[in-house]
Amino acid sequence: MEFTYQLEEIDTIAAQVLPLLSHKIVLFHAPMGAGKTTFIKALAKQLHITAMTSSPTFSIVNAYQIPDSKDALYHFDLYRLKEEEEAYDFGFEEYLYSGNWCFIEWPDKVPNLIPDPHTTIEIVSLDSNTRKLIITSI
Repeated sequence: MEFTYQLEEIDTIAAQVLPLLSHKIVLFHAPMGAGKTTFIKALAKQLHITAMTSSPTFSIVNAYQIPDSKDALYHFDLYRLKEEEEAYDFGFEEYLYSGNWCFIEWPDKVPNLIPDPHTTIEIVSLDSNTRKLIITSI
């Protein structure tokens, strides 16, 4: 499934995409600066999370409680990992099998740890204001 949108439409697109996510583990593929964190913030907004303020680039994971729910959202930015084994040090697998939402930037850093099933969102920057999302489920 594909969506093309202007950046000012991101909340509308996120509202359309969230119900289509058939798995709670969602991998985000895009080059640096293409809008992975921005789109994750828009999805979090659709989950009624208002505390999304920064990328977890330095903390690697940010955890957010979903209001009026027992569920949480874990937002990972794995860019800084040098080896896949580093993910074990912060309990990455426990997050993945928690049953909560896991939005993962730079999943290629831990290819052997990503379980099936999962959903992949590829973000393609068409120009400075236009993005294309390509969504696939495995």
